[in-house]
Amino acid sequence: MQFTTPAGLPLNDFRISHRDNIMLVGSCFAANIGNRLLDSKFNVVQNPFGVQYNPFSIATVLERVAGGEPFTASSGELLCHNGKWHSMMHHSDFSRDSMEELLECINSSLANAHKAAVECNTIIVTFGTAYVYYRNSDSSIAGNCHKLPGNMFTRRLLDIDSIVERFSQVMESYIQKNPGTRFLFTVSPIRHLRDGAHDNQKSKATLLLAIDRLIQMYPQNAFYFPAYEIVLDELRDYRFFADDMVHPSATAVEYIWECFGKCYFNEETAAVNAAAGDIARALAHRPFDASSAPYRDFIANTLRKISTIEERMPYLDFENEKERCNTLLER
Repeated sequence: MQFTTPAGLPLNDFRISHRDNIMLVGSCFAANIGNRLLDSKFNVVQNPFGVQYNPFSIATVLERVAGGEPFTASSGELLCHNGKWHSMMHHSDFSRDSMEELLECINSSLANAHKAAVECNTIIVTFGTAYVYYRNSDSSIAGNCHKLPGNMFTRRLLDIDSIVERFSQVMESYIQKNPGTRFLFTVSPIRHLRDGAHDNQKSKATLLLAIDRLIQMYPQNAFYFPAYEIVLDELRDYRFFADDMVHPSATAVEYIWECFGKCYFNEETAAVNAAAGDIARALAHRPFDASSAPYRDFIANTLRKISTIEERMPYLDFENEKERCNTLLER
């Protein structure tokens, strides 16, 4: 008997390996996959402007990262509200007590992302909503509204054609620089219920149809991973949601990660992921006696495992883990 409705995983030749240079941009669901990739030692740049939700803001982030133009005190995106300085293009995680601190923070992240973008060959994009908030002061679109008064914005639903036109321009710019650049699209399964249940469905449908159009336009460079369908169809039960009944639970995120791996990891990549996980769990272990000979042998063996992986794949970065092992052995 079958008690679920499998969403079905895409069949293609798209593979992701530890040699790839990956950038993730989009909603907080992109962060879930991004964190798993980081933990597994992939070369990842994740949301350099913080979490973004709508396609236009995501497109703006990718353009700014490609160009690398720093923000200045005269940038229209910057403002002060309730004693904090914010950028309308950035998540509130970047907000600071002064403009100088804000500029240092956002420009540092931009510089790192711009440097990585030169060699980036895989861009994972997660659209969250097709609704955008235009600033009434200059008609620009806010990446994040920072809980500013609602009368400062006008809310609108993007249409399929405008999303396709805007995002295809960004894709063209990246593909021209590197014809092998791959865009892997997902739609966040997180429902924006503040829009209302029906408006949320309209929004998600708009995103799905826009992505389908982009894939038709760029069949060699654009792909889709069905995270949205996996959560809402295959895991169609509130036990797979967090307490807010909106965000996927840790179990759901782990299942999506497994599905992601089945789609895009070969055996060697999966083996490295497993080894990286073993090392992380070893270093997270809390011994009864950290000075005991058995525990010191355990850490020494972990250090040998790291050396074995590095010999096979010298491009992986285990410096933090090696430092941690050596610190534990020196106690």
